[in-house]
Amino acid sequence: MSEIVTVHPEVSTALAEGRAVVALESTILAHGLPSPDNRRIADEIEGAVRAGGAVPATIAILDGVVHIGLTSDELDRLCANGDDFTKLSVRDLGTAIALRTNGATTVASTSVLAHRAGISVFATGGLGGVHRGWEHTLDISADLSVIARTPVLVVCAGVKSILDVPATLEYLETASVPVLGYRTDAFPGFYLADSGLSVTWRVETPAEAAAVVAARRELNTDSAGVVLANPLAQDRQLDLGLHDRLLADGLALLEREGVSGKDVTPRLLEFFHESSEGESLRANVELVLSNARLAGEVAVSLAELTA
Repeated sequence: MSEIVTVHPEVSTALAEGRAVVALESTILAHGLPSPDNRRIADEIEGAVRAGGAVPATIAILDGVVHIGLTSDELDRLCANGDDFTKLSVRDLGTAIALRTNGATTVASTSVLAHRAGISVFATGGLGGVHRGWEHTLDISADLSVIARTPVLVVCAGVKSILDVPATLEYLETASVPVLGYRTDAFPGFYLADSGLSVTWRVETPAEAAAVVAARRELNTDSAGVVLANPLAQDRQLDLGLHDRLLADGLALLEREGVSGKDVTPRLLEFFHESSEGESLRANVELVLSNARLAGEVAVSLAELTA
């Protein structure tokens, strides 16, 4: 595409042939999952996309070059050297490229880079959103504003329950971002199958989700993306009592340590992983794999509709 963007040959061929491709973020690998487990899980996430029938395209910045799809060696480098990879949102991309640094992409930056490459479906764990206390800090993830202007379908397990979920949903509504529940009327809360809030629309199959994207393209009324909220099964979610205790303790920890901004989510996830005896990590991995598989199936249906 250019000297600052390179596309993995398998991804490039699939896009040229109109086949299904799913974008994957790299922040979860560099900063969201512990090493060395992250390397194994990286293969599992890409494998889940393939099981859904699509080609995976993990996105990252290596030495100032955007990579749409990573080789095995590049995944090794990313997963083994997470501290050397800066967490990059959209506003950081130009600087990272100019300074020839390494970066892991967030939901926001993965979405825009996927769209630039011609990829319409993206799988992640949970969206960023409106942070608790936002009325004082104005701390709102760039994920939301980027999704509002980037026509990519994002498969996720809702938003992280550590956020202000009602305010996040209100933001998405104001920004005209459709939120679809996959076989659920409840909006999931990442570790939890039900955040206590509902979704307006529900789809039952990957084909229905793809049809929503196709219809929106045909209408061409706006450039917003689509959120497809895919919950963990009730019997696989984090125990509610454990979740609530960890959340309260984690929020108190942030205040003691003075953590704010983009460091909030990784610090809280780290605390959950350290304090739940592996349960939060288990739930995190399961929801990401489920989202990746579903994203692959939606991407296949969308490719068939637009062939």
